[in-house]
Amino acid sequence: MKFLYRGTPVVLIPLVVLLVSACGGGAGKSAAPPVPVMTARVKKQSVPINLISIGTVQSLRTVAVKSQVDGIIAQIHFKEGDEVKAGDLLVTLDQRPFENNVRMAEADLATARAQAGHADADVERYKPLDEQSLVAKDTYLQFVTAAKIAKATVQSKEAALANAGLQLSYASIVAPIDGCTGQLQLHEGALIKANDAGSTLLTVNQLAPISVAYSLPETYLDRVRLALKDGKKLTATAVGTDAASKKAEGTLEFIDNSVDSTTGTVLLKATFPNADHELWPGELVNIDTSLGVDEGVIVVPSPAVQNGQAGTQVFVVKADQTVELRNVKVDRVDGALTVIASGLKEDETVVTDGQLRLASGTKIEVSPLAASAAAAP
Repeated sequence: MKFLYRGTPVVLIPLVVLLVSACGGGAGKSAAPPVPVMTARVKKQSVPINLISIGTVQSLRTVAVKSQVDGIIAQIHFKEGDEVKAGDLLVTLDQRPFENNVRMAEADLATARAQAGHADADVERYKPLDEQSLVAKDTYLQFVTAAKIAKATVQSKEAALANAGLQLSYASIVAPIDGCTGQLQLHEGALIKANDAGSTLLTVNQLAPISVAYSLPETYLDRVRLALKDGKKLTATAVGTDAASKKAEGTLEFIDNSVDSTTGTVLLKATFPNADHELWPGELVNIDTSLGVDEGVIVVPSPAVQNGQAGTQVFVVKADQTVELRNVKVDRVDGALTVIASGLKEDETVVTDGQLRLASGTKIEVSPLAASAAAAP
């Protein structure tokens, strides 16, 4: 029992010392250090009004080339992917059957003309006799009728010859439009049927000019129509899907006559000269439609705007180097800049990086990186 009693102070003395030390340490606690942040100044400037959407490149004219007559493909006069002009020879069919039809039609026409000449001669020979009443009236009328029938037969044979010549011309298949040829579906020796859905030779796509079809939310429809008022033209810029490579500039040419009720969007089409074939049919591109310029609007770097429980907010730097959390109304975002409709004034300072450690009243210091960026010309 004496051993236990004497050991007790050995345990209690360190505990008392620790408690006293802990209580005394709180009295000398220092204030929290300033939070390093990056800042930017609120500016008033002109900002282009640009609407970005994804569009699909479309040919203004696409023609599926088919044969208008039955025949055997004799020769191909182009390579897949060649650029052709309207009227260029693409494919030749075996022309011998069509040439034979032409010769037959020529022979039939010659026969009809000979018969017509003989019938005319009969009329001329019997006409004086009819005038002198030396031949029955019905007999003379039969010769006149025969001459008219022979003349009509000549006209029919002439039409048959013209049709045979037309069929012969169809044996030479030419490019219907200027454009780029696609994959060849049939080759030499293949039998092709006239206007058969399964006998398409190839497809020719027009490349210049070319169009891009894209959709915009219906909320922008009034703004687009207003920008087109009084015959003005809107510029549309095609940009690669990586949003870095500029493709071409064109003009908005078409607004669909109704809004798609299932998607709430309206279809637009822009036309591009595409002389260098930068745009290719079926390609996906970003379309930047310019609606003009907003003059003298309040802008801040987009990273300064945060989404909070009360809506969009920014941290504004006050004169004493503390921050104030302020609600703002965003008009629109233009890339790296956000246009502010209300809540900020020109030349105020906002935090652009480091907001996670901030609250209203937090002391801040501008980081060296932000200071060097502000000093850069």
